[in-house]
Amino acid sequence: MPGPTGPPEERALLVGVGLKGPAKSKSGSSWPVEQSLAELGQLARTAGMAVVAQVVQRLERPHPATYIGPGKAREVVRGVAEAAADVVIFDEELSPRHQRELEKMLGDEVKLLDRTALILDIFAQHAHTREGALQVELAQYEYRLPRLTRAWTHLARQAGGRAGGAAGGVGVRGPGETQLETDRRVIGQRIAQLKRELEDVRKRRGHHRQQRRKAGMPTVAIVGYTNAGKSTLLNQLSGAGVLVADQLFATLDPTTRRVPLPGGGEALFTDTVGFIQKLPTQLVAAFRATLEEVAEADLLLHVVDASNPQWAGQVEAVARTLDEIGAGGMGTVSALNKIDRLDSAEVIPALLEALPNGVPISALNGEGLDQLLAEIEGALEAQMAWLDVVVPYDSGELVDLFHRRGLVERAEHTGEGTRIVGRVPRALLGRFEGLAKEAGAG
Repeated sequence: MPGPTGPPEERALLVGVGLKGPAKSKSGSSWPVEQSLAELGQLARTAGMAVVAQVVQRLERPHPATYIGPGKAREVVRGVAEAAADVVIFDEELSPRHQRELEKMLGDEVKLLDRTALILDIFAQHAHTREGALQVELAQYEYRLPRLTRAWTHLARQAGGRAGGAAGGVGVRGPGETQLETDRRVIGQRIAQLKRELEDVRKRRGHHRQQRRKAGMPTVAIVGYTNAGKSTLLNQLSGAGVLVADQLFATLDPTTRRVPLPGGGEALFTDTVGFIQKLPTQLVAAFRATLEEVAEADLLLHVVDASNPQWAGQVEAVARTLDEIGAGGMGTVSALNKIDRLDSAEVIPALLEALPNGVPISALNGEGLDQLLAEIEGALEAQMAWLDVVVPYDSGELVDLFHRRGLVERAEHTGEGTRIVGRVPRALLGRFEGLAKEAGAG
């Protein structure tokens, strides 16, 4: 007798829009619509859906009511019926008005998602720690709050049902308060609570970074496009045992491990959440505590999937996100990963030209890792400079900066201010200009 089966797979119809001119620049993506839609299909499959059809339209600008043109919207409705689709997924973030108008056309039996909602759903599935769950829940609420309608009668549908104690108070209304107003008020309270909890997380992470710095070890943040092989690389370098899966956003929670360097020293390597084109702004804000691990690192290790034909677009998307979180322009070494998948080595010269500090590697079989570690060690040494400074007592923020971003060898109070001896990233030397007793390369 056959065993029980799971729920049937949802069937998704994808909608891609090729914007032109200023509208394309505003969308934050330079990818051709077909390539972006192919990635949306990967996201849908990662979320457990089957892609059964797709519709594409090229526009000068989004339609004010339905994003795509009314005629194309009717084509989508027909396509849903013909393909027996349960879900329609747009490859752009829809405004609340677009959402409402399209839902009216599709009817109650068909779910409407945009790219942002789909990514948030995947993050919710893959958040396995309390910190990750808090960050995803905050992002979901901030995305959904402006999209509330009278159809949202309680919060059980919010944030994957993780509203916790907040959901219990939804039915308690103030005088003359509508259900919609009640939902908005309770969600607002939950958002405030989540932000308080995540601020505590951010402070704890900052404290842990301080403790690590006191140990005198440099820090390397592993960044890259989702599924580029960051977790596989950290496992190879340190035996970290991080989950590895051939899917987008397999891991969300940062993992920090010690890695021996060729010269006998050690560095702390942190694997962070993968980036993606059109990464939802809600996620960037909610994952602030995690992404600070990137901005506060001494060096970035950018893992690039050399086997992906869209590597250049992925590199551009990563650079855009790094700028957004304040990590643009940091010292970087690039690991040109998955060379074991290349049919030929012809792509490697183009990669090395685009990424001068690149090292071809295979995180899967370990090829090139010795050279990569040597490059990282050299870059870390080049990033730091010795300083012997006296910081006036009214410039305490510089003392804090030295402790946060540098390696303090000695600190003492003098009549003129706080004297600090140690090393700081060369990019920060300008902040201490005029204060140095002597400065030189470390």
